[in-house]
Amino acid sequence: MSAIRRRKNSEASKATNSEKTNYDGDDDKKKKIDEEEEDNNKKNKKRKKWSCVDTCCWLIGCICVTWWLLLFLYNAMPASFNQYVTEAITGPVPDPPGVKLRKEGLRARHPVVFVPGIVTGGLELWEGKQCADGLFRKRLWGGTFGEVYKRPLCWVEHMSLDNETGLDPSGIRVRPVSGLVAADYFAPGYFVWAVLIANLARIGYEEKTMYMASYDWRISFQNTEVRDQTLSRIKSHIELMVATTGGKKAVIIPHSMGVLYFLHFMKWVEAPAPMGGGGGPDWCSKHIKAVMNIGGPFLGVPKAVSGLFSAEAKDIAVARAIAPGFLDNDLFRLQTLQHAMKMSRTWDSTMSMVPKGGDTIWGGIDWSPEEICSPSSRKQRNNDTHAKGDLTGNEVSQTKRVNYGRIVSFGKDVAEAPSSEIEMIEFRDAVKGNNVANTTCRDVWTEYHDMGIGGIKAVAEYKTYTAGSIIDLLQFVAPKMMARGSAHFSYGIADNLDDTKYQHYKYWSNPLETKLPNAPDMEIFSMYGVGIPTERAYVYKLSPLADCYIPFQIDTSADDTEEDSCLNDGVYSVDGDETVPVLSAGFMCAKAWRGKTRFNPSGSRTYIREYDHSPPSNLLEGRGTQSGAHVDIMGNFALIEDVIRVAAGASGEDLGGDQVYSGIFKWSEKINLQL
Repeated sequence: MSAIRRRKNSEASKATNSEKTNYDGDDDKKKKIDEEEEDNNKKNKKRKKWSCVDTCCWLIGCICVTWWLLLFLYNAMPASFNQYVTEAITGPVPDPPGVKLRKEGLRARHPVVFVPGIVTGGLELWEGKQCADGLFRKRLWGGTFGEVYKRPLCWVEHMSLDNETGLDPSGIRVRPVSGLVAADYFAPGYFVWAVLIANLARIGYEEKTMYMASYDWRISFQNTEVRDQTLSRIKSHIELMVATTGGKKAVIIPHSMGVLYFLHFMKWVEAPAPMGGGGGPDWCSKHIKAVMNIGGPFLGVPKAVSGLFSAEAKDIAVARAIAPGFLDNDLFRLQTLQHAMKMSRTWDSTMSMVPKGGDTIWGGIDWSPEEICSPSSRKQRNNDTHAKGDLTGNEVSQTKRVNYGRIVSFGKDVAEAPSSEIEMIEFRDAVKGNNVANTTCRDVWTEYHDMGIGGIKAVAEYKTYTAGSIIDLLQFVAPKMMARGSAHFSYGIADNLDDTKYQHYKYWSNPLETKLPNAPDMEIFSMYGVGIPTERAYVYKLSPLADCYIPFQIDTSADDTEEDSCLNDGVYSVDGDETVPVLSAGFMCAKAWRGKTRFNPSGSRTYIREYDHSPPSNLLEGRGTQSGAHVDIMGNFALIEDVIRVAAGASGEDLGGDQVYSGIFKWSEKINLQL
């Protein structure tokens, strides 16, 4: 019995032990399950903690990978791939002008001089402050613009000029890049002169027969000679090129502000030293065959007014409306528009672009030469210059009259109201003061901060400004800038061009206050694009009062309800090349210089060559070969062909005389100017 009991007890103990073992196994399993659950919870928590920084890094990584992949594919594909795809879509692409004209037998003949315009020429650093270490002879303007992003405040400091002298600030020297590379490309892939240079090379031109007259486009025209002797260098290069090509006269090709710069040069080179170059009254006649002005703002541009007045144009105003405060607020410790205004107001050259001729040219409160809004009307090519651009009866009935003479109006109602209903309160004698700006924005102060509430309100209460009162407006809001500008530029119309006061250099870039050279065989061309809405007048409003804000803004809410309107986003548009209105680009050659006039006493022949804008048909065409836009026109095949033909010996008559699509002749007839 005892044995049986022992066996039972042992079996019971075994059963108990096995049960314990089972319980222990269950505990281990539970622990493992719990641990796995904890791990899963931790992983889930980690996933939930995905931050905005992670998203940004992931997005930047994707962009970089995509960019490098596209760059690899671009470099790996054959050079002819773009042309192959384009031809597959649009048909055979015509030969470039240089290839076409070489097949016709044209060869290099006259030396060519390029005169770049504002902002398109490269500038490099020769001396700077400590923040610019490592940038010696690196481009601050043009190229990649990398320094703008790396050290923006340092870049602004080095691109600004002295606000008193209009020359270099102490310890800073920024100089123009020399050679053809100075303005062939503005930035990688964005050509300026490169296409024209390449096509000239196809008929035999090379660097010894082409010269880029680069200059520091920030400073006043006469100061380019005072500081850098740029005008003397241009004179010497032209003389050398003419001498080494057997006496063949040069063809000058200025673009944009370069048109005004070369107009100044032609008077400077004739004037006696020390103010002038001492070349004598027949220098231009001996050395220049033709001046082919591309996109020339002879009479200025309204766009310059908005830039100086509120540091904005249509594009910036629209961006400001889309992202309110982005350009005004402290962005990376940089009040963008305020710094842009402070910098650009030290650039004296910008004042050469202010509209010239006052109300006589641009119109008054109740009239303007253009008058009719017809932004989309396009006429067929017609070689009868006085018939081109005229509106038919049907076109007039479908258009709207616009008061383009009111370049700046405070409110859409003011821009459209009859002049008898506008109560204008004089601003010129208004007392400035009651400054609301605090000391926190001293580093970005503009001259507006000295005006105070009283001065700002006085400007707005005058209601509307024409080209005649714009000069007074700029003198009121930017007295330091205009004090320098008035010493170098003028904006009126000469009563008597024989008056000795017009021998001063301040008048030389104003075609209405100076005579063309005594060069009857020299030809002058106005070559510009048409068919693009171009800024002509603005609707403004007072911006919200704040410590560092610019007090005036383009009112982007001002729009016309019609589909085909000339008022969009607070800007009235006319025909032009997107920057220069037709009136400014064409009037001098259409009327003031045509034939023997007091502005053209020797009767130099003038021609207008307009190029009707046609945008590229697909992305592979880049900026297009038929563009009329202000810079893109430099790649326009028709314009390049005209330039090459003249450089190869042709005259304006050989090109077919005038080529006009706009209403420039009709508008010119409305301008009552003594000739």
